[in-house]
Amino acid sequence: MMKRTFIFLSMLSILGMVYSQTVAEQLKAVKADDYKGYNQVTVFDSTKVLMEESGLSYVNNHQLIKILDFRGAKNNNVFKIDYDPQSAYVEIEKIVVHRSDGSSNVLTNKVCDYVAPARMIYWGASQKMVEIGNLMPGDAIEVWTFRKGFTYALLADDSKYIPPMKGHFYDIVPFWANQPVKEKVYSVNVLKNKNLQYNVYNGELSSTVAYNGDRVIYTFSKKDIMPIKREPSMVANNDVETKLLLSTSPNWEAKSMWFYGVNEDYGSFKSTPELTKKVKQLLKPAKTELDSISILTHWVADNMRYSGISMGEGEGFTLHNAHMNFTDRCGVCKDKASLLIAMLRTAGFESYAAMTMAGERIDRIPADQFNHSVTVVKRRNGQYELLDPTWVPNVRELWSSAEQQQGYLMGLPKGADLMETPVSDPENHYIYINGKSELKSDGTLLGEFTVEAEGQSDAGVRGVFSARYSEWARNLELELLKIDPRAELISVKYTNPEEYLKQPVKITYKYKIPGYARISDNEIMFTPICAKGVFTRAMNHLRVNTSMETRKYPFKDRCSRLVEVKETIILPKNIDLDNIVLPKDERVNSSSVTFQGGYELDGNTIVFEQRASFGKRVYNTDEWTPFRKAVEAQKKFADEHIIINVEQN
Repeated sequence: MMKRTFIFLSMLSILGMVYSQTVAEQLKAVKADDYKGYNQVTVFDSTKVLMEESGLSYVNNHQLIKILDFRGAKNNNVFKIDYDPQSAYVEIEKIVVHRSDGSSNVLTNKVCDYVAPARMIYWGASQKMVEIGNLMPGDAIEVWTFRKGFTYALLADDSKYIPPMKGHFYDIVPFWANQPVKEKVYSVNVLKNKNLQYNVYNGELSSTVAYNGDRVIYTFSKKDIMPIKREPSMVANNDVETKLLLSTSPNWEAKSMWFYGVNEDYGSFKSTPELTKKVKQLLKPAKTELDSISILTHWVADNMRYSGISMGEGEGFTLHNAHMNFTDRCGVCKDKASLLIAMLRTAGFESYAAMTMAGERIDRIPADQFNHSVTVVKRRNGQYELLDPTWVPNVRELWSSAEQQQGYLMGLPKGADLMETPVSDPENHYIYINGKSELKSDGTLLGEFTVEAEGQSDAGVRGVFSARYSEWARNLELELLKIDPRAELISVKYTNPEEYLKQPVKITYKYKIPGYARISDNEIMFTPICAKGVFTRAMNHLRVNTSMETRKYPFKDRCSRLVEVKETIILPKNIDLDNIVLPKDERVNSSSVTFQGGYELDGNTIVFEQRASFGKRVYNTDEWTPFRKAVEAQKKFADEHIIINVEQN
């Protein structure tokens, strides 16, 4: 109780700026007209953290939220706080409702504690909730909460609230929000000998440092935080908005060695007789080092379903052991990574776990900026290779290139620094579409086309086979009907989807489309079927919104890729070749994106060709113009017609 009192009194002194006005005065100063389009305003959000020698932290939060409209009232009629009871303790200490008429009341409603809704990951997360009841625009809620502990747990700990890396503290503090914030203050009280390091990214914060005996109190604040307007396909908010990172860990090498040690000490990768037998069976056809790595990676990817079940105490950084993973055949990313490591070690490879952050940048302060676990294997040439059994089910890659330009940290015995996954060449993710067709005088189009793809483009095309076998034929036909609902599928041939490791996907269509060309008294119009967008399911760039001429923030595609399309169209013999109008050629040339496309007339045949190369996954703002032009050029060819003028007799 003395600790709690110390925290509260310290918070009052440090956050005195918040109390320079009464709550009523602060609420009166917030005018709805100044925040048009928003549902609520956080008048202040104040957090005070006290760290102990063990790394255990106590966190007090105090916030005041003013309701601006009825949507804001609905969004706040229940107060919730999420936590994991295995590693954290939380209290909703007090809630006061301030009415627009100046009255207020302290809520005495019961705090409900219940299992949080879950999907795919069932680790026993909980929520505490208080029903606030009906609110009206102009009302406000003031909330005090207390938390001790952290987000992730560690096996066999004496205290479940001590963080995994014992004796150390870290935090990731976003100084941004989806609704306006008048003032946010964050203060942390640590021992001097912990050597806290911190950095502010993507903006500036006001800060102070105060000394109190053997402790140091760091305080950071920011006023008038306004939400940014998100742009389509932009990077994560944490990559562009102001955030604070703090850590007492000296460097990434220390974090790497800790991650290695915690899993080795637990015995996550110890094999079992059953596992050893399975590995030997799987590797019978392997002839090379890469064969063995590929067989084991894809077996884990395809045979271990993604479903997180709780192991009880210890969910978090510790990877479930090989026996549990092999027996249950289900788990999340860390479980798939762990089973693959155990199988690789059983096969004689040197293999370790690694952590990465899917969807966000990892910055240099060694806070735990991770949300995904993968595997690394040491090749005979001494180089480490990344493997991701979570992201490559039915994908020909061993490491998903949808994760390129992504930070990662290997857990190695001697430590490793933070690294970034390399860019994958567009040629590794090609999609080739080659077609031949003949336009009849009545407008019917007869033809065939072949689609071939590799890497992530292969996975995009192969998605047509993701449903049950009985639905494959219908799904294949739908790809043709997307081009023209009058299309008649004559035949379709394809490589065996279940043998995806043997060769890239290849699908060949033969079709007939009655009335494909639009014929009038004086002209014939049509667009080559391959130009219209065959199998765009493998071309994520076409789904990027290109309505903006300029961008304020970096943006991302799913993966680098190469698109090559060619179609030859034989015209009716009675066509006057001098009366054909072809769409203009398009060309884009930059260091990251290129495009070239156009038509040629060769006797009675029109040849359409286009080549688009998108060089990476994450792009800077100055790369938007060529990216946008290349996407719009491909869309233009899909929409524009070849026009044949017909002379009247």
